[in-house]
Amino acid sequence: MHILILLLILVVIIYGPQIWAKKILTKYSKHREDFPGTGGELARHLLDKLNMSHVKVEVTELGDHYDPIEKTVRLSQANWSNKSLTAVVTAAHEVGHAIQDQSDYQPLQARTKLIGIAQMAEKIGAGLMMMIPVIAIIARVPAAGILMFLGGFASLGASVVVHFVTLPVEWDASFKRALPILAKGQYIPAKDKRAARRILTACALTYVASSLASLLNLWRWIAILRR
Repeated sequence: MHILILLLILVVIIYGPQIWAKKILTKYSKHREDFPGTGGELARHLLDKLNMSHVKVEVTELGDHYDPIEKTVRLSQANWSNKSLTAVVTAAHEVGHAIQDQSDYQPLQARTKLIGIAQMAEKIGAGLMMMIPVIAIIARVPAAGILMFLGGFASLGASVVVHFVTLPVEWDASFKRALPILAKGQYIPAKDKRAARRILTACALTYVASSLASLLNLWRWIAILRR
């Protein structure tokens, strides 16, 4: 019974923020006639105004993000073409990442490097995990299997680190970059400032959930290793 309660709590902690974030983003995605431009148009305007015309703005199917390698702000079709509070705030948030990159914001640089390392580690780890039984049988040495398992386990740790580094980067882009720009430039009415904060907080909470999910996955492998 206690285990079921614990599992229920973990599910709420991990998936609750994602569900709430989706609800908030949907709530404020309605078309606004009082907005002069779409999310894509605002992103382009802000970048040009900040003397960052070299940064491109594109539509993507992979989710809203800033690519520090290609120097590109990428927005989903909805946020690119819609005049909604969600579209405008999301666009400003991604421009916030571009500003971080322009100013050599170290946490962003560290995250970019870590993502590359984590992606490679995950591929290696997945291969190692698949090879554990084969190596253990061929070598006939139990330690070989343990070493391979530890290699795969280490790759999961890289993902956890990336998620925890990502959270402060997202928070900075939202509340130290995007929100002040929106408020000072009067790109959103004063009445929408509170809603904008909710949108940015909702987005940040999804990274909290991702971090917790990564920790949970890591904990599962620790439990298996201890056996």
